Amino acid sequence: QGVLSNISSITDLGGFDPVWLFLVVGGVMFILGFAGCIGALRENTFLLKFFSVFLGIIFFLELTAGILAFVFKDWIKDQLYFFINNNIRAYRDDIDLQNLIDFTQEYWQCCGAFGADDWNLNIYFNCTDSNTSRERCGVPFSCCTKDPAEDVINTQCGYDARQKPEVDQQIVIYTKGCVPQFEKWLQDNLTIVAGIFIGIALLQIFGICLAQNLVSDIEAVRASW
Repeated sequence: QGVLSNISSITDLGGFDPVWLFLVVGGVMFILGFAGCIGALRENTFLLKFFSVFLGIIFFLELTAGILAFVFKDWIKDQLYFFINNNIRAYRDDIDLQNLIDFTQEYWQCCGAFGADDWNLNIYFNCTDSNTSRERCGVPFSCCTKDPAEDVINTQCGYDARQKPEVDQQIVIYTKGCVPQFEKWLQDNLTIVAGIFIGIALLQIFGICLAQNLVSDIEAVRASW
């Protein structure tokens, strides 16, 4: 709940609560599943046609979203950069959000949106002279390169990390940003990601074909009466 409320406040969605998105998606899934299941059990052609058309609309929307994502990939990158930087500003404001950022930076071995200096946006980590925080010119522990021999996480490993020369920084912390690392992850796992999307699309097409075939069979039987 903390993460969701924070997301609604740091995005430009006009205060939209993401919980509503989960409710809408859940409602659509329930209606679609209900129509397909009852339509098949009761041989109700109206429900089966509704299921088929609705599934076709969802497939078309997914296809459109994929095309738009490819065409406007630079805009998506800018939005991702904006989102991560707003998260950086609010890093200490919410423990759930903080854990989410730490997980992201550890998983993708990155720091900030496009580099460690993005942490200047945070009031605790910026390098200004007016900052009296002990974390001044540092980064969170999730930016630190991991030593396999360490069993306990050193939460102070990022202190003063950005005061060092860039060559020395690369030894202590990750210097690549999370946006480039995410792009690299997508490229490295392109086959898996594409396979998942194609698999989902084939299942949807298969469901549409089955529903239409059942409708045709039911209408053929009724026509013979």
